[in-house]
Amino acid sequence: MPYPNLFTPLDLGHVTLKNRVLMGSMHTGLEETGDWNRVAEFYATRARGGVGLMVTGGMAPNPEGGVFPGAAGLFSAQDIANHRIVTDRVHQSGGLIAMQILHAGRYAYSKDCVSASAVKSPISPFPPRELDEAGIEKQIADITTAAIRAREAGYDGVEVMGSEGYFLNQFLVSHTNHRTDRWGGTYENRMRLPVEVVSRVRAAVGADFILIYRISLIDLIPNGSSWDEVAQLARAIQTAGASILNTGIGWHEARVPTIATSVPRAAFAHLTARLRAEVSIPVITSNRINTPEMAETLLASGTADMISMARPFLADPDFVAKAAAGRADQIAPCIACNQACLDHTFSGKLTSCLVNPRACHETVLTYDAAPVSKSVAVVGAGPAGMMAALVTAKRGHRVTLFDRSSQLGGQLNLARLVPGKEEFNGLVSWLAASVSAAGIETRLGHAAGVEDLRAFDEVIIATGVAPRDPGIKGQERGLSYIETLRGAKIGAKVAVIGAGGIGFDVAEFLVAGGHSTTQHPEEWRREWGVGDPSLTPGGLAEPAPDAPARQVWLLQRKAEKPGRGLGKTTGWIHRAALQMKGVKMWGGVSYLGIEAGGLRISRDGVEELLPVDQVILCAGQVPERTLADQLAEAGIAAHVIGGADVAAELDAKRAIDQGARLAAKL
Repeated sequence: MPYPNLFTPLDLGHVTLKNRVLMGSMHTGLEETGDWNRVAEFYATRARGGVGLMVTGGMAPNPEGGVFPGAAGLFSAQDIANHRIVTDRVHQSGGLIAMQILHAGRYAYSKDCVSASAVKSPISPFPPRELDEAGIEKQIADITTAAIRAREAGYDGVEVMGSEGYFLNQFLVSHTNHRTDRWGGTYENRMRLPVEVVSRVRAAVGADFILIYRISLIDLIPNGSSWDEVAQLARAIQTAGASILNTGIGWHEARVPTIATSVPRAAFAHLTARLRAEVSIPVITSNRINTPEMAETLLASGTADMISMARPFLADPDFVAKAAAGRADQIAPCIACNQACLDHTFSGKLTSCLVNPRACHETVLTYDAAPVSKSVAVVGAGPAGMMAALVTAKRGHRVTLFDRSSQLGGQLNLARLVPGKEEFNGLVSWLAASVSAAGIETRLGHAAGVEDLRAFDEVIIATGVAPRDPGIKGQERGLSYIETLRGAKIGAKVAVIGAGGIGFDVAEFLVAGGHSTTQHPEEWRREWGVGDPSLTPGGLAEPAPDAPARQVWLLQRKAEKPGRGLGKTTGWIHRAALQMKGVKMWGGVSYLGIEAGGLRISRDGVEELLPVDQVILCAGQVPERTLADQLAEAGIAAHVIGGADVAAELDAKRAIDQGARLAAKL
């Protein structure tokens, strides 16, 4: 079998996990919909896909511990009955599932939030109330009750959330724990709460129940835990009765990215290996692991006993089954973009996935066999066109995919040239492998015309976008973002016009000079200031980025901070990365003209000439609708999707979703 370590069972004493893969916890918002069939189907789909053990999104132990008002939890007999629908469906599907108990502490978006001390979080407007002795006892009792109810609801275990800066983590560090009683001061006192919680939960649920403790390996905040403290806590948690230690990285308020695309794969796994030497119970590693090859390598090297992957199971619920069958090239890859998962979560929307629009929509977006098989032409082999072609073929239609380019991928082929976006290589490879496996006829290097399309029963136009004319005097002297990313010669000083997603990508491309720290974990850690928690509590070091390859100005007409329209959970990373490289990001700029000596601009009423060697135009896109308009003139009906429909920052999420939903109803 491929990946022998990945498919070695793990004996926990009372139960054996069939492989070493954990689907990590993700808050999807499904439980809050009240549609328990939908929740059950989400987890059952992943159980059928072969994952060894799943952990639910965080369930609140009480109202004050919920991440937001109305957050799901097991508060009543009806809640237990609802969750029983989920656990029964998972067990019928051959899976095991644990419920995560998450007390948000000061991260709770509520005026009723509580914590070790009244220290407000920088990511919440509400200062927490400092708990007294009775209040602490109430939290312990409520967490224990939640575990008892999880067992009553049919769960195979619980995960006690002790990392990422949530409630238990807040007691552990002097950054948030300023107490002087038996719950604060010395580390023995600060770790008293998590140890007591695990001890009480184990006593309440019995020995034949999985108890996972999620421990923070590196807090990435000032005055966080030292490595000796992490190891001391791990040993105490083991003694208190945990079955497994799962590992968390960084607090939500940390200034270091931990799970975005630009973070190297398994960037923090070396710390799991260090922890594994401190305890005898199994230890799980996590963060930016998204292929069976990477998982196998980590297990084979002794880094961990088990691999946690969360978002990869949004991207492909059959990840494990495909790996076991030797079809890893057909695993839809998690590209760690956060666009449809975490960005949705933090915007109060239901989670989904850019590469798999069915994630969390399993009961409402179905790819049923078509009653009549039709001949379908898809023009444009970018993300919208390829997803439309794949779903159309899956439903039994005969599909021909046209593209004027000689390769599949469309503008994804530009995105994957940007340092930090190497995961797009896997996305293009998967789409291409899937098109081949689906038996779709491809006509590449062929600009389809009206006559090519007359004979088809259905025509889908996914011809993408064209750069918008910026209307700047002397713009013929400038370069397009396409020319830039494809290797045009660039000088030492560059102005980028347009500070949307493409402008930021181009700026990162320019300052990197062909070198991507995403491919070099040690360099990446040095760049972002990730140190050693055995040297500095919390594991922070001074960021030490390499010098930029060139001087860059990133400009926009809007009189606002550049980057406001970037992803909710990733925009700050792009801004910080460019700041580290000295990029000047200016809003409220008027472009007076591109001249031999540079770019003439006006800002705050002051005219100046930026002495740049090149001006790169990233001033937006317009739909490429030439073929769609020709078909309309010829009286041929066509469906228009993706950028050809709406040009919006090369929005692959919307394009793929639109392609899938159209194909689902053809």
